[in-house]
Amino acid sequence: MTRRYFGTDGIRGIVGETLTAELVERVGRAATIWSGRGRVLVGRDTRGSGPELEAALTRGIVAAGGVAVLGGVLPTPAVALLAQDLGVVVSASHNPPEYNGVKLFDREGRKLTDGEEEAIEALLDDPGPDGRPGGVEVLQDAAEGYVGHVVDRFGSDLSGLRVAVDCANGAYSGLAPAAFERLGAEVTAIANAPDGHNINAGCGATDLAMLQATVRAGGHDLGVAFDGDGDRMLAVDERGEVVDGDLIVAVLALALGVDQVVVTTMTNLGFHRLMAERGVRVHTTDVGDRYVLEALRREGAELGGEQSGHVIWLRDHVTGDGLAAALLLCGALGGRPLSEAAAEMPVFPQVKENVRVDRREVPPAVLEEAERITVELAGRGRVLVRPSGTEPVVRVLAEAEGAEEAAELCGRIARLVREQLG
Repeated sequence: MTRRYFGTDGIRGIVGETLTAELVERVGRAATIWSGRGRVLVGRDTRGSGPELEAALTRGIVAAGGVAVLGGVLPTPAVALLAQDLGVVVSASHNPPEYNGVKLFDREGRKLTDGEEEAIEALLDDPGPDGRPGGVEVLQDAAEGYVGHVVDRFGSDLSGLRVAVDCANGAYSGLAPAAFERLGAEVTAIANAPDGHNINAGCGATDLAMLQATVRAGGHDLGVAFDGDGDRMLAVDERGEVVDGDLIVAVLALALGVDQVVVTTMTNLGFHRLMAERGVRVHTTDVGDRYVLEALRREGAELGGEQSGHVIWLRDHVTGDGLAAALLLCGALGGRPLSEAAAEMPVFPQVKENVRVDRREVPPAVLEEAERITVELAGRGRVLVRPSGTEPVVRVLAEAEGAEEAAELCGRIARLVREQLG
């Protein structure tokens, strides 16, 4: 069975167009039936559409005989940690404000597999049981309890550290700055005033320009930026230069002394070179943090992540967590500038292009040409082409030892995608 609604990271779309309250209600009912009609923790991010979709989801849960446990605005990793028989987040993660979506976690706080999502889709038209409906409860102080856990398990003494914290006007607003201050850091908080319409808008992990300017102007030691639902984190060093997920995972791998790590096909070739030099085994998965999580558990590893900022440390956690990753990164510096810590990893120039398409597919001719180029480069670079799991685009990545060569390769393959799908 092919999934119709679920993508790389749950279900998401433009509210009122590709994502409706009616669909969300059906998902709530189907997921509750699938999970055994138990207790379902519900959290949401700060989008204006959140309350309406939370209400729709709650109707579905109750109709299926489950108990909707409402946690209010919560970062996605908090829902994973606190999940009961099921955890559900109303969020579109890093997407613009007009989007929203639904993410699901099982009782262990794990993202669902493709097969489990297929099983839920098969139940979307199930009317639910004929017996008594379920109920609704409100979970008090969920966010405070979550932050306490993260600070206690992942924090360290940050006295004297000057940190700019970009909350993306999302679920970490108010929470993340307070966590850093609790550990002794001097904090400048930005994008910390959500109004329902400004989540991820010119801020956060998808747009680091404001954070870079803040760090440079304020003499900060580093800056960290989350996405709207808090499962991603990127950083900028003391000069305002971007430190992406590959570099963050590299810094943590060396600082935490791991012997294996899980990354995705997008990870920079320089990461692989550094890990080989340090004797760290690297496992590579498809793009998507849930595939990283599956591999971590399969291999018995603890550290993994994606270039986009999903950083996962499974000691005392169940999923990727932006705040936990930010605190671990600060603790890994050991008094060094972030630029110095990140410089241990060589970086191959990468050039990316998103080609907007009507059909999210990659033609065989494109895959064959990308493979031919990669073989020809013989380890000096590569070309990767894949359909997005969340947007109507085909993503093209070219990597080479020189920036000009990477740009030429990316442009060549992007043109071929347009020709084939135009």
